[in-house]
Amino acid sequence: MRLYIKLEEILDKRGIKKTKFAEEIGVRNNVISELCANQRSTVNREHVAKVAKGLGIKDMNELFELRD
Repeated sequence: MRLYIKLEEILDKRGIKKTKFAEEIGVRNNVISELCANQRSTVNREHVAKVAKGLGIKDMNELFELRD
């Protein structure tokens, strides 16, 4: 099983551009791009906190799921 980040789906659904979102929450563009593509082998807690806060997510199940 693998932890999957649903960030790209959420941003697309809300009509939010990755670069604008990265700027708004104060992280580098490449961080958001890698999170969206699920290319990161580790996830920085600070980045997750900023993403969740920026999207108004309080339940991490909205942002993450386990996939085979």
